[in-house]
Amino acid sequence: MRTASISRRTAETDVSVSIDLDGTGKATIATGVGFLDHMLELFARHGLFDVTVKVAGDLHVDQHHTTEDTGIALGQAVAQALGDKRGIARYADIHLPMDETLSRIAIDISGRPFLVFRTSFRVEKIGQFDTELVREFFQAFAMNAGITLHVETLYGENAHHIAESVFKGLARSLRKAVAIDPREEGRVPSTKGSL
Repeated sequence: MRTASISRRTAETDVSVSIDLDGTGKATIATGVGFLDHMLELFARHGLFDVTVKVAGDLHVDQHHTTEDTGIALGQAVAQALGDKRGIARYADIHLPMDETLSRIAIDISGRPFLVFRTSFRVEKIGQFDTELVREFFQAFAMNAGITLHVETLYGENAHHIAESVFKGLARSLRKAVAIDPREEGRVPSTKGSL
């Protein structure tokens, strides 16, 4: 079973995350941030990951710590669930359309965390959610999952569509990258023998 549970408690947040990489897309999400809940539900459904997230954060300050710490904990859970990464496909990419928006996401489950984020928003907020927090989530997730992640929105107008396209793209590309490749025959997909 490729599952993991992570608890992270700081003076700013109390986060509990669990993930099953071989799930069916079931999501139980309660971060206190409605838009983030929506994005994580999309992540679970399109990745076919079973995800539970519960967060108590300092929302009286703003949504930054809750969003970032959720990304940290979810990234750590993915890394833990992958174990030694034997047999995985490792690489994946996707072009994800969302109405007028098109985003490209590419992943290498490399053990070398890196983020390239070429997505911007014409507005500062989607509802009450600061659009700059989309990048903060992706940064936290990539660094803690130990993946190289390239995210680029090729074009788009609507901020909600742009955010959806990158979250769905993350889910769909991660789903392909963590998939077991039977041709690997249980090997680690690297000439070094480890990732």
